[in-house]
Amino acid sequence: MKILKLRNHIPISGPARREPTDGTESDMRISLGFEPAWFHKRCGVNFTEKWHKDPFYRYESLIKMKKELCQRFPSVSYWNEDNKDDLATISGCYGAYVIPMVCGFPLVYEKDKWPEINKNKEKFSVKEIEKLDIDKILSSPFVEEIFRQMDVIEAEWGKIHGYLNWQGVLNNAFHLRGENIFTDFYDKPDLVHHFFSTISDLMIKLAQKVQKRQRNSGFYVNHFCVSNCTVNMVSPDIYREFLFPYDKKIAESFERFGMHTCNWDVTPYLEEIRKLPKVGYLDMGIMSDMKKVKRMFPEARRAVMYSPVRLQEASLNEIKKDMEKIYQELSPCDIVMADIQATTSDKRVNELLQICKDLEMQKKE
Repeated sequence: MKILKLRNHIPISGPARREPTDGTESDMRISLGFEPAWFHKRCGVNFTEKWHKDPFYRYESLIKMKKELCQRFPSVSYWNEDNKDDLATISGCYGAYVIPMVCGFPLVYEKDKWPEINKNKEKFSVKEIEKLDIDKILSSPFVEEIFRQMDVIEAEWGKIHGYLNWQGVLNNAFHLRGENIFTDFYDKPDLVHHFFSTISDLMIKLAQKVQKRQRNSGFYVNHFCVSNCTVNMVSPDIYREFLFPYDKKIAESFERFGMHTCNWDVTPYLEEIRKLPKVGYLDMGIMSDMKKVKRMFPEARRAVMYSPVRLQEASLNEIKKDMEKIYQELSPCDIVMADIQATTSDKRVNELLQICKDLEMQKKE
């Protein structure tokens, strides 16, 4: 069966997501993303609760933000002021906490940051995990709020654009259970399997429900990319026993599938990831064995998560060496330049874009 690829996609002012490839991807495609403070400082946009829940306010703010991006980075082709479809969107809503939110975990919003879970909310106890009811969660006011927004978007603009951030099974479990989840692997393995089974079913059912609503509006989406940012906090053996079965279940439930592992070393987990079906996207940190990744996943769109701190603080020569290494060992691939800080100069971002463009031109010569 042919693997259907995904590429990195960072919604304007939203956490990184993935989208289907379209064949236009270059060998060193840079996917730029900026932290909310960048837009707050330059455009005066406030990312308070209104931004996440009011499609009209979000639409108007995205017009400002896209205009700013097009002016500062004219060589980037995926921001087009004439394209209005990506303004009527659910991308970025609730940040990385859609699943915790629908499970009753309140979010705290700030004018220049992504939302966070309210620190006063107690994590799930064993009894609360045992009593989780997916049908009850799916009929909660929080789910109704998501669909209310989609109704508004379709009524006003037609297509319901966007990609909510579903995270991954362990990420969501960590948000809901806290650090206890890591000792639960050893002390309460049956509970972990019950918890992970419930979380993965919730993720699948809610994502399918949202995506079906989007498809009915004319925006085609049928994929899932699990965010396994916390995978490096567990061993490959723990991944194999406790996480692989649920990643596999998710992969089998969608047309396209990918895995985000954050800016970590993916190498120890490659053998297990290769057993998953439909892997059309895989990202990693630059310390990973990128040559091995390229050999093992020739059909996937591969990507490197590049550090925004290094972008800002390293010398231009150091950044160039990093890009040359990525180009030689992993390309064709994406450079995921997410979370660019408000203090990073436009000059430095444009220099990165030029470095990657020059590498691509060398190949053509």
